[in-house]
Amino acid sequence: MATKQNKFLFNWQGTAQEGETISGVIEAVSIAAAKARLRSEKMIVLKIKKQSKSLFGNNNKSIKSKDVTIFTRQLATMLSSGIPLVQACSIVAKGHPNPRMVKLIEQIKADVEEGHSLSETLKKNPMLFNSLFCNLVRTGEQVGALDRVLERLAAYKEKTETLKGKIKKALVYPAAIVGVALAVTSIILVFVVPQFQEIFKGFGADLPYLTTLVIALSGLIQSYWWVILFGLLISGYGILFCYRQKPGFRHFIERCSLKLPIFGKLLTKAAIARFSRTLATVFSAGVPIVEGLESVAYATGNIVFEKAALQIRNALSHGKQLNRAIQQTQKFPEMVVQMVAIGEESGELEHMLNKVADYYEEDVDNTVDTISTLIEPLLMVILGSLIGGLIIAMYLPIFKMGSIV
Repeated sequence: MATKQNKFLFNWQGTAQEGETISGVIEAVSIAAAKARLRSEKMIVLKIKKQSKSLFGNNNKSIKSKDVTIFTRQLATMLSSGIPLVQACSIVAKGHPNPRMVKLIEQIKADVEEGHSLSETLKKNPMLFNSLFCNLVRTGEQVGALDRVLERLAAYKEKTETLKGKIKKALVYPAAIVGVALAVTSIILVFVVPQFQEIFKGFGADLPYLTTLVIALSGLIQSYWWVILFGLLISGYGILFCYRQKPGFRHFIERCSLKLPIFGKLLTKAAIARFSRTLATVFSAGVPIVEGLESVAYATGNIVFEKAALQIRNALSHGKQLNRAIQQTQKFPEMVVQMVAIGEESGELEHMLNKVADYYEEDVDNTVDTISTLIEPLLMVILGSLIGGLIIAMYLPIFKMGSIV
């Protein structure tokens, strides 16, 4: 089975056959691969340099996926209304709310005016327009159906954004509650407990074990807060760095995420929905499934399903039916296999894949609502127990003193 290689961005400058100087950004696994790809496009490379990649983002960090979705939808609407591409770009740029995106659209317009195709222009920004997006646009240009392809891409990205929002809704709320609990606990330990400690110095009796434990914890945090904070920052930075730069670590994290209680099933359903929706979009645009499955693999958002999609691609290239290839991975429910089999037999594969995506997206929505309903009281109990336990620990000696008196 083919394995995914890390790709990097390279800034390049060169000349076309006509002698025109051109510059841009290309994605490849190495400088040699980048040069080979540019040569295949009849470019004479003058300069090429690996782009420095920030750990926390990229050069287009102020342009969000939502901005690209708005651009795609508006451009599709303009083209379907019969407006020429250059004029459509100009209209979309004037109405887009993000100034950075406006600048990018104007650059796209300028490149198109110079005679470059839209797909070639979009490839200069691979962090915003991935290989799936560019390949589908290229297909639309070749068959004269760019407006319909952009319509499908817009619908696909809107569905994807909605799905991402649902996943974030399920994950961000618990994380926020835990963060608040840790912040309140730290404030109590640093500022409140020392005040009680001064009172307890003249108590004249042994303190309860729980109180002693809380005072010791407070002293530890006051003495070594900078070590704890530095350790947390370094740990967070290290985990993020390893996740982005070390494929083995990322694979481990993403495999483990699918085994988490409750959230594991949610992430699995989301990956299946993305796989089905992306494959349906590729199929509807007329791209051969074997060719498009690599883009589908990266769109799943999880290494387990990414490898499964690449395994499906290899099986299809050896003559297997799509439903058999999906079944062979043992990562997809039987319902998905049967729906795909029906789609292949009836010639309605795109429709069936969209049905599968709709089903799992609705299932994700219902699961998120259920999780939100169940987890809110559970988190409140945990938060109350933690803070209430600290308060009780501080008042126990006072209660004990009252009973002695």
